[in-house]
This record gives sequence, C-alpha cells and structure tokens, in this order.
Amino acid sequence: MSETLGMIGVGKMGLALSRTMIEDGYPVIGYDTDPGRLRMLEEAGGKRAASAKEIAEAADIVFSILLKPEHIEENTFGSRGIVAAGKKELILVEMSTMDPAWHSDLADRLAAAGIQMLDAPISGSHPRVASRTISIMVGGKQEVFERVRPILEPLTQGVVYTGERGTGATMKVVTNLFVNSCVALLAETILVGERAGISHDKMMECLQSGSVRGTMLDQIGPRLMERDFEARGAVEIFVKDMGLAIELARKHGVELQIVPAARKMFQRAEAAGWGGDDASRVIEVYEGKDRK
Repeated sequence: MSETLGMIGVGKMGLALSRTMIEDGYPVIGYDTDPGRLRMLEEAGGKRAASAKEIAEAADIVFSILLKPEHIEENTFGSRGIVAAGKKELILVEMSTMDPAWHSDLADRLAAAGIQMLDAPISGSHPRVASRTISIMVGGKQEVFERVRPILEPLTQGVVYTGERGTGATMKVVTNLFVNSCVALLAETILVGERAGISHDKMMECLQSGSVRGTMLDQIGPRLMERDFEARGAVEIFVKDMGLAIELARKHGVELQIVPAARKMFQRAEAAGWGGDDASRVIEVYEGKDRK
C-alpha cells in the first residue's frame, strides 16, 4: 500500500480501526492525548505522532474520531492541528458523531484552508470492527469519496455514499435515533419478561423467532439479560447522540416523543455515575437502582 494513513483519536474505535487498516497493509500513524493508547497502537504495528499537525505532515489521508466538537476544533485549527501543517489537498475523513450543520461548517472552513473533508460516521460498536461488520455512511465530494473508498470498503459490511457534505452525519444521527431508543425498549421488554417469570432462554427463543428478531436483539439482548455493562457504546455517548437526534428533528419540524423519553432514562444512568458504562446499564435505571 502506497498511502500513509493518520488517525487522530486512538480510543476504542480509533484503535480498532487502526489495527484493521494495519492488517490491510497500510502504514498508520496515530495521535492521542493518552500515552497508553499510543503504546497499544505501536504494539499493533503503528507509529505514534506528537500532534495532529505531525500526522498531517506525514499522512496522505487523515482519519479523525473524537468525542467532542472542541476536541475536533483543537486538532484541526489549533496551533498543533492539521491546518497548521499547511499541506494542501490533504483529505480528512471525519468519523465523529456530531451535529450535521456543524460538520458541514467544518468542511467549508477546511476547504478554505485547502483540505478536503468527508463526514463518515460509523454504525456499529468497536468490537464489530475486527469482524468487519460495521457500516459507514459518507457525505462530501464524490471524487474525494472515490479516493477513500478502497480504504473504507474492506473495513465494513457496507459503505454508502450519501451525497453532499453533512449527509453522512445526518444519516448517522437518524440511525442512532433508532438504535439508542431500541436499547431502552429492549430493557423494558426484558425486565417485564423477567418480572413475569419468563426465563431468559425462553424469552430469547421467542423473540428471535418472532417479529422482534434482528441485529439489535442479538447484540443487546444478552448484555441486558446478563447485566454485562462493559462499554461498547457508553451511556454518556447515548445521551449526547440522542440530544443530536432531538435537535435535528426540531430543526425539521418534527416533535419526537419516544427519543426524549428514552433519553431521560440514559440521563438518569449518567447522573448515577454510570456514564462510562455500556448503555445496557439503563436496565438498572428501570429497576430503580440509580435511586439507591
């Protein structure tokens, strides 16, 4: 592989993506504020950088996956950000889940600095990266997408070009609207079944053979039943993403009912100190354990 890839943010998802890119033969250079994450990148065969600017200087295509807008802002326009490298025609693939309008504005500002950006958020948790069963939705210029497509396609079970800038981010928010609410609904389903005396085995057998069957049940159902709260998708991320969904709907004249109700349960989990736990922890909110 001739192109060097950069990864800004070597958290759980960023590290998983980096490992898979390295498996595919790409040189990967990463940056993170956590030295431990950078050591794991090096153990996987990648190289560490001291800043996003250093990544931009070394890489042909840069990927970014961060939690907050201010983190992205710092690593793009800060004194040690990618723009400071002064490298024209660099491509930034921004994979963070953010407000679509914010993503579009970021793309415009980067274009003014000579950097092409794609908004390319991921559907699927970090354990699914290794099995290459995530999906990626991509907004931006078609020709830039075609340049990056050969890198993305082997990582996933599907890459969809959604259109102009911001549309990938929009589709991710719409996807999360469904996914996040489903976790709360499955928690309700399983808890009621438990309280009514149905065993987990019988519950899963019936749900998987009926109209509830599907990816969400298969992935989330066992974690809820086993009270497995090791983070794949953290409570605090659900709270953020559901807030994005509510705001997007409001902008387009839709008053959501289910998402705000579900979000309140995740907010209770966050307030109980469970923000870093898996979203399956919401079942303990339904059990009232957050009040104890």
